[in-house]
Amino acid sequence: MAQRLYECMFLLDSGRFATDPQGTETQLRDLLGKCQAEIVSMGPWQDGKLAYPIDGHKKGLHFLVYFKMDGGQVQELNRLCRLSDQVIRHMLIQQPGKLFDMMSHALAQHGTAGEQAAAPAEPAAAVVAEPVAAAAT
Repeated sequence: MAQRLYECMFLLDSGRFATDPQGTETQLRDLLGKCQAEIVSMGPWQDGKLAYPIDGHKKGLHFLVYFKMDGGQVQELNRLCRLSDQVIRHMLIQQPGKLFDMMSHALAQHGTAGEQAAAPAEPAAAVVAEPVAAAAT
C-alpha cells in the first residue's frame, strides 16, 4: 500500500512524562517504529486536568505526532496503543497533504519534546462564553 499522512494525538500519563520526558518520547518512537511509521514531527501539546477521569487518570498530557505510514498498519498501531501502558487514549486521523505539511511544520517550529519539557508548562486559559440575552419580540 501507499504511504499515507497521519496525525495522531496521544493522551499520555502526565506524571510519567514529567519524570522522564526523553524516555516517554523514545517509547512513542519505538511504538510507531514497529508499524514502520516515518515520523515527521512530534511534541507535547497540552498538559492538564481532564474533563472526566479516564482509566483512573485525572490529569493527562496530549502529545501530537505527524507521521507517514502504510495504510495497512493502522490496525497494528491501534492494537499497540491499546496494549501500551504509556498510552491512555489515542486518536488517529488521516490528513490531506497541504494541511499535513502546514501543521507538521508548525509543530516542528514550536520545539521538540525535550525543550518544552524543560520549561514549566502553563495551563491554557479557559475561555468562558458570555450568555447571550434573548431578544424581546
